[in-house]
Amino acid sequence: MHMTESPRPSGAYTTDQDQDPTPYRYPYDTAYSTAYDGAAGGYPPPPPYAPDPSSYASEPPAPGHRDRRAKRPVALLAAVALAAAVIGGGTATLVGQLSDGGAGATGSTGTVQGTTVSQSSKGTVSGVAEAVSPAIVEIGAASSAGKSTGSGVVITEDGEIVTNNHVISGAQQIEVTLSTGKTYTADVVGTDPDKDLALIKLRGASGLKTASLGDSSQVKVGDQVVAIGSPEGLTGTVTSGIISALDRDVTVAKDDSGSSGENQGGGGQQWPFEFGGQQFNGDTGEKTTTYKALQTDASLNPGNSGGALINMDGEIIGINSAMYAPSSSAAGSGSTAGSVGLGFAIPVNTLKADLDTLRAGDGS
Repeated sequence: MHMTESPRPSGAYTTDQDQDPTPYRYPYDTAYSTAYDGAAGGYPPPPPYAPDPSSYASEPPAPGHRDRRAKRPVALLAAVALAAAVIGGGTATLVGQLSDGGAGATGSTGTVQGTTVSQSSKGTVSGVAEAVSPAIVEIGAASSAGKSTGSGVVITEDGEIVTNNHVISGAQQIEVTLSTGKTYTADVVGTDPDKDLALIKLRGASGLKTASLGDSSQVKVGDQVVAIGSPEGLTGTVTSGIISALDRDVTVAKDDSGSSGENQGGGGQQWPFEFGGQQFNGDTGEKTTTYKALQTDASLNPGNSGGALINMDGEIIGINSAMYAPSSSAAGSGSTAGSVGLGFAIPVNTLKADLDTLRAGDGS
C-alpha cells in the first residue's frame, strides 16, 4: 500500500503542531524580528518589552496576556443589530398607528378611517367581509309611495351614515338596522341629488363600528372588489368581483318622481338609470343627474344601493348606486331578474369631496 511520505527531516519536531519557520514577530514590539536559528537551539530571547506609547490609549496588558479587544466590535455589532431590529419594529408600528388616524377620525379632506382588515386576512374576501360588514347597514325608508329598502355605510361612531339620495328621497320615516340586528330611527342630515348622495344620522347611537374610506383614484381595471349590502332585504349579503371599467357616465333620477324606489323583495320597480344612451329599470323622469361611475361585475341587486364597494384592503372605494337587469319580459319571468354583471358605484373620492357639504345640509 502506498504511503504518503512526510517531508519532515530526521530529528525534527514530532509534536502535532510544527514550529513556524517563518520570521517571528513579537506581538508588542513591531520593530523586533528575526529568523529561527536551529543551530542555536531556537529563537533568541526577545528584547525588553518597550511598547510604543502612541499605539495605546490606556495601560498595555502584561506580557503574555492575549489581547481580546479585537473580538469586542463583533459583539457590539451584534448588539447594535438587535437594537436596530427592535427599534425598527417599533417604528413600523408607530407609523402604522399614525397613518391609521384612529377609528372614526375625519380630516379636512373628508378622509374617514375605521375598521381595517387584519394582516393575516388581508387580500381575502372573507377577511374583507369580516372586517367591514359591521359598518354596513340596512335602510328602510317609508314614504307615501310605499316602503323602499337600501343600504348604507357607517362613517362615525355616533351614527353618521352615507347612502344614495334615491334611497331616502321623499322618506317620511327612516329606520336603520345594524349588522347586529339592532334598529335605530334616523334623520336626514344633508342630501346632494346631483351626486346621488345623502347623509343620515342615527338617534342616540354611540360606539359603532366604522368603515375606512379609501382612494378611488388608485383603482384600476381588474382590481378585485367586494360588495356588501342588503339586496332584497337580505342584510349583510357579500358578493365579489372585479372593477370592469372606469369613468362610466351613469344618469339617474334626482328624486323619487320616476320610481317607487327599490322595494323590498323586488316587488316593485327598481331604481331607473341611463347608461350608454339607453334607459334601464324604468323611466328616469325629467330631473336627472349624471356622474362618472366605477363599473363592477360584483353582483348587485335591488337593495344594494347605498352599500359599499370595497377593495381587498378593506377600504371603501365606491358607493353602489345602480345595476342593470333585463326586463321581466326579456327574462321570461314575472319576477325581477338579478344581476348580469353590470353594476355601478359612485367613486369614494366624490363622496369625500362632498362630505362637508352633506354635513352642513347645504345640498338639501
